[in-house]
Amino acid sequence: MYLPLDHDSPEPLYRQVRRQLQNAISAGDFGARRLPSSRELAASLGVSRNTVNLAYQELVADGYVTAEPRSGMVVNPELVARLAAADDPGSAPRRPRPAWLRELAARPPRDAYPHIAKPADWQRYRYRFVNGHLPFETFPTAAWLRCLRTALTAEHRAASLQDSQDADDPLLLRALCRDVLPARGIATTPDRVLVTSGSQQGMHLLATALIAPGARVAVEDPGYPDARHILARAGAELVGLPVDHWGVVLDPWPDDIAMAVVTPSHQYPTNATLSAPRRGHLLDLATAHGFPVVEDDYDGELRYVGRSTPALASADPAAVVYLGSFAKFLAPGLRLGYLVGEPELIAYLRDLRRYMVRHPPGHLQRALALLIGSGEYRRWVRTLRSLLRERWLAARQAVDRHLPGWRYDPAAGGVSLWLRAPAGLDTRLLAGRAAAAGVLIETGEASFLCDEGPYDSVRLGFTAVRTADIEPGIAALAAEARALLGGR
Repeated sequence: MYLPLDHDSPEPLYRQVRRQLQNAISAGDFGARRLPSSRELAASLGVSRNTVNLAYQELVADGYVTAEPRSGMVVNPELVARLAAADDPGSAPRRPRPAWLRELAARPPRDAYPHIAKPADWQRYRYRFVNGHLPFETFPTAAWLRCLRTALTAEHRAASLQDSQDADDPLLLRALCRDVLPARGIATTPDRVLVTSGSQQGMHLLATALIAPGARVAVEDPGYPDARHILARAGAELVGLPVDHWGVVLDPWPDDIAMAVVTPSHQYPTNATLSAPRRGHLLDLATAHGFPVVEDDYDGELRYVGRSTPALASADPAAVVYLGSFAKFLAPGLRLGYLVGEPELIAYLRDLRRYMVRHPPGHLQRALALLIGSGEYRRWVRTLRSLLRERWLAARQAVDRHLPGWRYDPAAGGVSLWLRAPAGLDTRLLAGRAAAAGVLIETGEASFLCDEGPYDSVRLGFTAVRTADIEPGIAALAAEARALLGGR
């Protein structure tokens, strides 16, 4: 019997023998005949009997062959019968795809709202004004690797590798309460904190726990599309609140609101900071009507002029559930965030999370706790804030110089600029032309609740583009915009 074996392949010889025998059996080459003995096959192939025996053991374990007394190895009779039936022209036709798969494929979308579309190859663009990404080259790689290694030493190994059921790493909880949340004005204790796989998981847990089908949820319009999807899929009826220079507009307040979701530090996507009078008014509304306020503080520490505004949760921790994330400060791919609320809520969400993912990976939790405790995280935030302030200034100056007809509010912080194009310019067409010229931008229509448009907005992210590339990139974008406007 001939089986082609590659002695230089990294695949072990016994696995090569096993694979080729399995293919021959599945093709019906053996039928019900006996397979060669291990001695015969080893001599035929020029390999040891141990190699053949290992291959046969795997085939027996997987049910391809059986060891018959005094007969040696034979193809599993059940497999022989199935192969014969498949070759019989009168046998039953091939089974159709299961009905549940066909129904799933035909099922309508779970909600009608558009999604944020980010190209997978965004890094190949020179002028990449995308959102949700940090420059990989600036990640604190050396410090993170040290913490990952330390998290597997004897002192920390159990916390990194054990099944913690529904518990979070106590070291990380203490680090959040001691070193991270106070910078946002939040004084809290570990029993009020839940670690999440990013702020989206936090939003999903809250929607699952607190939203009944048909409940009316107040959201900003324009606002964060992913929160809108999560809430709508939980059965919420979304009620849009307009946004102006001072943040979300609260008057008139709609009836029967079960939850309000806001981004008060830097409103998504306009970057407006919720004014002090409106902050107080929103908390009064929450108290009077008995609904929770969910504060998504996705980039609250990234303020470049003056001091950061304290989190809304710092004023009334009982009324406000706080969502925080490490995506804007470390890397979105780490998928780590946290949620702060009253102990009863945290206990409920912890139980809910347990039967979804149990807990975020212990190794990442312990490494992050070590990074924060070493002071490296705070140093990194200061470094990142300085770098992004430089890019924020460059982006503002370039927009003022090259896009004079565009409207934008030069907010004091954030990770992007929210631009409104001149009348007659469809930013969807502009995005296509700009991409062909090497300029990647994100249009803003997905941030609005209305079915169509408006198609005049761009959320110009500056975190992932090199500072030196910001002005030439915006100049190239302006050239494409002028071409679409007929030279205007």
